[in-house]
Amino acid sequence: MPLFVPKDRKSLFRQFLAGMYDAVVITDPNGHIIEINPRAEEHFGYTQDEVIDRPISVYIPGLAPEIVQRIRRGLDQDRHMVLDANGLNKDGSKFACEVTVSMIDLMDPGDLVFTVRNTERRRRINNIFRAKSNAFQIAQCALFTCDGEGNIRDCNTAFCEMFGLEDEEEARKHVFADFMGDDPLPENFRKALAGETTVTGIVAEGDEDQEEVEVVLAPNMHGHKNHGVVGSIRKV
Repeated sequence: MPLFVPKDRKSLFRQFLAGMYDAVVITDPNGHIIEINPRAEEHFGYTQDEVIDRPISVYIPGLAPEIVQRIRRGLDQDRHMVLDANGLNKDGSKFACEVTVSMIDLMDPGDLVFTVRNTERRRRINNIFRAKSNAFQIAQCALFTCDGEGNIRDCNTAFCEMFGLEDEEEARKHVFADFMGDDPLPENFRKALAGETTVTGIVAEGDEDQEEVEVVLAPNMHGHKNHGVVGSIRKV
């Protein structure tokens, strides 16, 4: 039976670094780079030879030497520290990132590990989400979403005004049928849960007279999964 021969710790450590999704930069206690992983090379565009012994600020301009020392003092009380920062690529372009800093005894006691995660995509998605949310609220059509059981999960100001509700919290105490229980809307709701979009004109009772409205119901798809029903109501 062959004997198991463990690899040296440094080899295992480098394999671990190479397999990490985030960029990892290891510095001495003063913030000078002594090791990076392949992801850091991809993130920033520098090879390891180009950055060895250079300050961490070559990657994260906000991490000046005095800031690195302040971080080290803070790490005496905490295991790690998380910072929002801007990364700087070799080509001069910047990107938003989250930097986690911790200490490691690698070459010297008090060496620092900077784990850098690019948050540009997350920030872009959040900005898109906020823009859509703002558009949802100012739309003149009454807009709403329900879960699969028909519970109101979200609605805009026009929906609250149409049904005399104080706010979204009051709307969430209701179900779809409380507002749209007349045929064929319950059946259309079931069709939306099955993946179909329906457009129906109905006559509704207004404050002073009857008025015609158009109700659109559609599945609330996230990828291939239906999370409920989305709808709009507008006066024709």
